[in-house]
Amino acid sequence: MTIAERYRALHPRSAALAERARSAIPGGITHDIRYLQPFPVYIEAARGTRKWDVDGREYIDYWMGHGALFLGHGHPAVVAAVQAQMERGTHLGASHELEVRWAELVNRLVPSAELTRFTMSGTEATHLAIRLARAFTGRPRIVKLAGHFHGWHDGVVAGVNPPYEVPLSAGVPGATLDQVVVCPPNDIKAVATVLERGDIAAVILEPAGGQAGTTPTIPGYLQELRAVTERYGTLLIFDEVITGFRYAPGGAQEYFGVTPDLTTLAKIVAGGLPGGAVCGRRDVMLRLAHRGDPTWDRTERVAHAGTFNANPLSAAAGIATLERCADASLHARANKAGEELRRGLNEALRRAGAPGVCYGEASIFHVSFEGLPGLAGFDRPRRTELYHLLRCALLNEGVDCSVYHGWVSAVHTDEDIQQTIAAYERAFRAMVAEGVFR
Repeated sequence: MTIAERYRALHPRSAALAERARSAIPGGITHDIRYLQPFPVYIEAARGTRKWDVDGREYIDYWMGHGALFLGHGHPAVVAAVQAQMERGTHLGASHELEVRWAELVNRLVPSAELTRFTMSGTEATHLAIRLARAFTGRPRIVKLAGHFHGWHDGVVAGVNPPYEVPLSAGVPGATLDQVVVCPPNDIKAVATVLERGDIAAVILEPAGGQAGTTPTIPGYLQELRAVTERYGTLLIFDEVITGFRYAPGGAQEYFGVTPDLTTLAKIVAGGLPGGAVCGRRDVMLRLAHRGDPTWDRTERVAHAGTFNANPLSAAAGIATLERCADASLHARANKAGEELRRGLNEALRRAGAPGVCYGEASIFHVSFEGLPGLAGFDRPRRTELYHLLRCALLNEGVDCSVYHGWVSAVHTDEDIQQTIAAYERAFRAMVAEGVFR
């Protein structure tokens, strides 16, 4: 059988659910990244590094809750914390002690964090950080880097995927896009030239590189960016939704030794439950605080609401997770496993006779059939159909991973890594046998 034929044969219940979903949900999915041809698998349970689909098949998981589950699925401490809070209330509609403890943990771990405000997602976090930067500086525009992803809100959909002149989404007014200046990654001169204009409130970027490090940041770039933004009075925002508490207990800013003005967080910060945060310099963050001055509170303060901000269930999960993420040995273990996996996958590509490379940093890995990206990233759209086929082939072999990259957790074992390398090699061989690389 072909990869697709075997995939259909192994996943009949997922196929039926996908058909049912299309009659109730636009396109049948609830997140763009879950789109998969011919249909996605439907998962019904997960534990540790494993998960099981509705057809009873078991997978080693590198999707890991879209990168949120650094401690694996269902970590006992996280489960116990959430269960205990469930009995006390799921939504108190009021301030509570857990949100204070949660913020204190963020402030202790993240170098830039003097104060923290919680949101419900990474998209909300970047939206709030940009609003804060504009209010604090009195400037209208932001700079983002081509290939960097900061969520789906209108203010950041420019320059995400090649061709970069086409926004990530339809439905965004041109006037909104005019407030975003897109610069090539790893080009400090391009950023400096734009900042000279004097109308840039902030530069926002993923510090380890666009889209989870698909286009890695070159050594020294972050240090240069820190210096040039300070020179022009522009705020520097690190989007650490992916790298926060993953590269190190204090995230990529600790790992690289560069402290931004503001940091956006999600995924790991909430321990696998919905949640995000903005943290950073006290003087900037205090733009969110009421002063009791009616004029200032109405015209100068940054308004921020959200029914589920810092909800107690997410706070409980976040506290239990961050208390453990303070132990740097977890990151050392995950980073070492990531290095072993990347090395093994490169050997598997070679043995299978498949073109491409596996690369990455810390506990993140990328498989690319187009080779390594240039300093400015991939200059043309990638062959999406190959990556959909690879994911189907991997699911056939008992491994689940995002289409382009995966996240190693602190609980993946040596056995998991070796089984994964073998599964990837079988998947690569199956693709070669079908002649898809010709």
